[in-house]
Amino acid sequence: MSVHSALLPLLVLGLVASSVRCAPLPVDRRWETLYSRSLARIPGEKREVNRDSEYLTGIKRLRRLYCNVGIGFHLQVLPDGLLEISPVERGVVTLYGVRSELFVAMNSKGKLYGSAHYSDECKFKETLLANNYNAYESVAYPGMYIGLSRTGKTKKGNRVSTAMTVTHFLPRI
Repeated sequence: MSVHSALLPLLVLGLVASSVRCAPLPVDRRWETLYSRSLARIPGEKREVNRDSEYLTGIKRLRRLYCNVGIGFHLQVLPDGLLEISPVERGVVTLYGVRSELFVAMNSKGKLYGSAHYSDECKFKETLLANNYNAYESVAYPGMYIGLSRTGKTKKGNRVSTAMTVTHFLPRI
Protein backbone atom coordinates (compact mmCIF):
# COMPACT_ATOMS: atom_id res chain seq x y z
CA MET A 1 0.00 0.00 0.00
CA SER A 2 1.52 3.30 -1.06
CA VAL A 3 1.52 6.55 0.89
CA HIS A 4 -0.76 8.16 -1.70
CA SER A 5 -3.43 5.46 -1.38
CA ALA A 6 -3.27 5.72 2.43
CA LEU A 7 -3.84 9.48 2.32
CA LEU A 8 -6.76 9.26 -0.13
CA PRO A 9 -9.43 8.56 2.55
CA LEU A 10 -8.18 11.50 4.62
CA LEU A 11 -8.32 13.78 1.57
CA VAL A 12 -11.88 12.69 0.74
CA LEU A 13 -12.95 13.16 4.36
CA GLY A 14 -11.40 16.64 4.39
CA LEU A 15 -13.24 17.64 1.19
CA VAL A 16 -16.58 16.34 2.52
CA ALA A 17 -16.10 18.05 5.88
CA SER A 18 -15.23 21.37 4.24
CA SER A 19 -18.30 21.29 2.00
CA VAL A 20 -20.74 20.65 4.86
CA ARG A 21 -21.50 23.65 7.02
CA CYS A 22 -22.07 22.95 10.68
CA ALA A 23 -22.76 25.21 13.62
CA PRO A 24 -19.66 25.66 15.73
CA LEU A 25 -19.59 23.46 18.81
CA PRO A 26 -19.52 25.26 22.16
CA VAL A 27 -16.05 25.23 23.64
CA ASP A 28 -15.88 23.31 26.87
CA ARG A 29 -12.78 24.00 28.93
CA ARG A 30 -13.27 20.81 30.98
CA TRP A 31 -11.83 18.73 28.14
CA GLU A 32 -8.34 19.42 29.43
CA THR A 33 -9.06 17.79 32.78
CA LEU A 34 -10.95 14.93 31.17
CA TYR A 35 -8.08 14.33 28.78
CA SER A 36 -5.47 14.51 31.51
CA ARG A 37 -7.44 12.02 33.63
CA SER A 38 -7.70 9.61 30.71
CA LEU A 39 -3.99 9.54 29.97
CA ALA A 40 -2.22 6.30 30.71
CA ARG A 41 -0.13 6.32 33.84
CA ILE A 42 3.57 6.89 33.24
CA PRO A 43 5.63 3.88 34.40
CA GLY A 44 7.34 4.57 37.71
CA GLU A 45 4.90 7.36 38.56
CA LYS A 46 3.56 7.24 42.12
CA ARG A 47 -0.21 7.24 42.58
CA GLU A 48 -1.85 9.74 44.88
CA VAL A 49 -4.61 7.36 46.03
CA ASN A 50 -4.98 6.45 49.69
CA ARG A 51 -6.40 2.92 49.82
CA ASP A 52 -7.72 3.41 53.36
CA SER A 53 -9.63 6.58 52.51
CA GLU A 54 -13.29 6.74 53.47
CA TYR A 55 -14.52 6.84 49.89
CA LEU A 56 -17.77 5.03 50.67
CA THR A 57 -18.70 6.96 53.78
CA GLY A 58 -22.02 8.67 53.24
CA ILE A 59 -23.28 6.59 50.30
CA LYS A 60 -26.52 5.10 51.51
CA ARG A 61 -28.36 2.23 49.82
CA LEU A 62 -32.08 1.67 50.40
CA ARG A 63 -32.63 -2.08 50.20
CA ARG A 64 -34.60 -5.01 51.54
CA LEU A 65 -32.46 -7.90 52.76
CA TYR A 66 -33.97 -11.12 51.44
CA CYS A 67 -33.12 -14.45 53.05
CA ASN A 68 -34.09 -17.56 51.07
CA VAL A 69 -35.00 -19.84 53.99
CA GLY A 70 -38.39 -21.42 54.53
CA ILE A 71 -40.78 -19.53 52.27
CA GLY A 72 -38.32 -16.62 51.98
CA PHE A 73 -38.21 -13.68 54.37
CA HIS A 74 -36.91 -10.12 54.54
CA LEU A 75 -34.95 -8.83 57.50
CA GLN A 76 -36.95 -5.92 58.85
CA VAL A 77 -37.02 -3.50 61.74
CA LEU A 78 -40.66 -2.89 62.61
CA PRO A 79 -42.91 -2.22 60.67
CA ASP A 80 -41.32 -1.93 57.21
CA GLY A 81 -38.64 -4.07 55.55
CA LEU A 82 -36.84 -1.14 53.94
CA LEU A 83 -33.33 -0.74 55.35
CA GLU A 84 -30.77 1.97 54.80
CA ILE A 85 -27.37 0.31 54.40
CA SER A 86 -24.66 2.85 55.22
CA PRO A 87 -20.93 2.19 55.13
CA VAL A 88 -19.02 3.46 58.15
CA GLU A 89 -15.62 1.89 57.39
CA ARG A 90 -14.21 -0.21 54.56
CA GLY A 91 -16.42 -3.33 54.45
CA VAL A 92 -18.37 -2.32 57.57
CA VAL A 93 -21.98 -1.13 57.39
CA THR A 94 -24.90 -0.16 59.58
CA LEU A 95 -28.44 -1.34 58.94
CA TYR A 96 -31.03 1.34 59.73
CA GLY A 97 -34.80 0.82 59.59
CA VAL A 98 -36.28 3.70 57.59
CA ARG A 99 -39.75 3.82 59.18
CA SER A 100 -38.87 2.58 62.65
CA GLU A 101 -35.78 4.82 62.87
CA LEU A 102 -33.89 2.06 64.68
CA PHE A 103 -30.49 0.51 63.99
CA VAL A 104 -30.12 -3.26 63.76
CA ALA A 105 -27.78 -4.21 66.62
CA MET A 106 -26.46 -7.43 68.16
CA ASN A 107 -25.70 -7.92 71.85
CA SER A 108 -22.95 -10.08 73.39
CA LYS A 109 -25.25 -13.13 73.45
CA GLY A 110 -25.88 -12.89 69.70
CA LYS A 111 -29.44 -11.59 70.02
CA LEU A 112 -30.60 -9.00 67.46
CA TYR A 113 -32.43 -5.91 68.68
CA GLY A 114 -33.38 -2.43 67.48
CA SER A 115 -31.29 0.40 68.89
CA ALA A 116 -32.33 4.05 68.84
CA HIS A 117 -28.70 5.14 69.19
CA TYR A 118 -25.68 4.28 67.07
CA SER A 119 -23.00 2.21 68.86
CA ASP A 120 -20.36 -0.43 68.12
CA GLU A 121 -23.07 -3.11 68.40
CA CYS A 122 -24.71 -1.58 65.29
CA LYS A 123 -21.70 -2.23 63.03
CA PHE A 124 -21.65 -5.28 60.77
CA LYS A 125 -18.94 -6.56 58.45
CA GLU A 126 -20.55 -7.11 55.04
CA THR A 127 -19.06 -10.12 53.24
CA LEU A 128 -19.87 -11.11 49.66
CA LEU A 129 -20.25 -14.89 49.49
CA ALA A 130 -19.51 -17.19 46.56
CA ASN A 131 -23.23 -17.47 45.70
CA ASN A 132 -23.53 -13.64 45.41
CA TYR A 133 -25.40 -13.35 48.70
CA ASN A 134 -24.08 -11.25 51.59
CA ALA A 135 -23.37 -12.27 55.18
CA TYR A 136 -23.36 -9.76 58.03
CA GLU A 137 -20.93 -10.41 60.90
CA SER A 138 -20.96 -8.37 64.09
CA VAL A 139 -17.90 -6.14 64.40
CA ALA A 140 -18.23 -5.92 68.18
CA TYR A 141 -18.55 -9.71 68.54
CA PRO A 142 -16.61 -11.48 65.75
CA GLY A 143 -17.96 -14.86 64.67
CA MET A 144 -21.59 -13.88 65.29
CA TYR A 145 -23.75 -13.47 62.18
CA ILE A 146 -27.24 -12.19 61.44
CA GLY A 147 -29.47 -15.15 60.62
CA LEU A 148 -33.16 -16.00 60.19
CA SER A 149 -34.87 -19.28 61.01
CA ARG A 150 -37.18 -21.21 58.66
CA THR A 151 -40.14 -19.51 60.35
CA GLY A 152 -38.70 -16.02 59.85
CA LYS A 153 -37.55 -15.37 63.43
CA THR A 154 -34.05 -14.16 64.19
CA LYS A 155 -31.49 -16.74 65.22
CA LYS A 156 -28.78 -16.12 67.79
CA GLY A 157 -25.57 -15.04 66.11
CA ASN A 158 -23.38 -17.53 67.98
CA ARG A 159 -25.44 -20.47 66.65
CA VAL A 160 -25.00 -19.78 62.93
CA SER A 161 -22.14 -19.59 60.42
CA THR A 162 -21.72 -18.54 56.81
CA ALA A 163 -21.93 -22.19 55.75
CA MET A 164 -25.63 -22.09 56.70
CA THR A 165 -28.11 -20.51 54.26
CA VAL A 166 -29.88 -18.79 57.16
CA THR A 167 -27.08 -16.18 57.12
CA HIS A 168 -27.24 -15.51 53.36
CA PHE A 169 -28.97 -12.24 52.46
CA LEU A 170 -29.65 -10.77 49.05
CA PRO A 171 -29.96 -6.95 48.97
CA ARG A 172 -33.01 -6.15 46.82
CA ILE A 173 -34.50 -2.84 45.77
